[in-house]
Amino acid sequence: MDYFLAAVAIAISAIGLIGCLLPVIPGPPLSYIALLIIQTTAFGTLTTTTMVMIGVITAIVTILDYVIPAWTTRKFGGSRRGAIGATIGLFAGMLFFPPIGIIIGPFIGAFLGEISGGATNAKATKSAIGSFIGFVLGSGIKIALSGTILYMKFRNLTIVAKNLLGTTLWYNGNRWHILIKK
Repeated sequence: MDYFLAAVAIAISAIGLIGCLLPVIPGPPLSYIALLIIQTTAFGTLTTTTMVMIGVITAIVTILDYVIPAWTTRKFGGSRRGAIGATIGLFAGMLFFPPIGIIIGPFIGAFLGEISGGATNAKATKSAIGSFIGFVLGSGIKIALSGTILYMKFRNLTIVAKNLLGTTLWYNGNRWHILIKK
């Protein structure tokens, strides 16, 4: 059962990493759920304090993911229309032009949102750059957290692979071991 749960955790971690770039998938929370699953198995070696700290950090990063793009758009002179345009552009880009649309959609959406509000091309471009920077910062923070969680899962996870000869290979976080059954 531990190996099955470890496989489920790995699958959820992969989805979590994808979710760091796709706004409809909550990347860091999924990575944390995968870490919780690993903790319920024999492979779980993290302390309760560590798990609580990672949970708090995950919650903070999830909240920041919503705050950072709006903050950077505003910091670069964007208006509410620019922020709404960036959000619409993100979803439109994701829907019609994946994967590059995820990156350029918010930029174009913020630009068009600002233009629709009567902003000059220079101001709209500045707002769009702020939206892009917010996307990059938010994604970077989510990838860093999800990558760290993934590392913590695999650091002490025993990876077992059996070949046709009955050889078992495993890694205990420090070195590889080989067991040959006769």
